[in-house]
Amino acid sequence: MGQIQSDEDKELELADIQPLYTKFMRECPSGALHLHEFRKIFGVQSTSEYEALYMETLFRSFDTNRDDVIDFMEFVAAVHLVLRGKLEDRLKWSFKVYDRDDSGKLDRQEVKRVIKVICQLKKNHIHMTPSDICDRIFKLLDENNDGQISLSEFMEGAQKDAWIMDLLKLDTNARGWFRENWGK
Repeated sequence: MGQIQSDEDKELELADIQPLYTKFMRECPSGALHLHEFRKIFGVQSTSEYEALYMETLFRSFDTNRDDVIDFMEFVAAVHLVLRGKLEDRLKWSFKVYDRDDSGKLDRQEVKRVIKVICQLKKNHIHMTPSDICDRIFKLLDENNDGQISLSEFMEGAQKDAWIMDLLKLDTNARGWFRENWGK
C-alpha cells in the first residue's frame, strides 16, 4: 500500500526552487545573504539585544561554510529544513544552534544563553527563570550527570518530554512566516 506523504516528508522539487531562486536574487542581488539582510527578510528591525542575538545565532547555524554570508544553496537547505525537515533533522539543527563552541556537547552556559533569548522573546509565555529552565533541562536530559548534554541525550530527551521538545526545537513559526512572506 502507498503511504501519504506530509509536507515535512517531501523533498524540495526543482519546480519549487526556481521561484525561490528568483525571489532570493531579488532580495539579495549579490547572491549572498548577509546578516542585516537576513534580519530584514525575517522582519526583525528592532534593536532588541535579544532579538539581534537570536537572529545572529540562527544566521550562523545556516552559514555552514562560515563565510559570514548565506549563499543560495545554504538558503535552500535552510528553507527545506524549516518547511519540510523531519523532526530529527530539526532537532539536530537546534542542537547546533545551542552548541556555540561546536564541541558536540552542551554545557549549562550554552543552554542558558539560548534560553535567556527565548525567554525574552516569549515574555508572556514562559513563567520560569532561565536558570530554573536550564536546571530542569539538565535534570531531564543529562542522563550520565556529567554536566554536559550530548547530541544523543538531546535527541532522546527532547522526544520524551513535550515541554522540553517545545523549548529545544526552537520553533519560531518559521513555516507560517515563510509561507506568508515568500508565497510558499
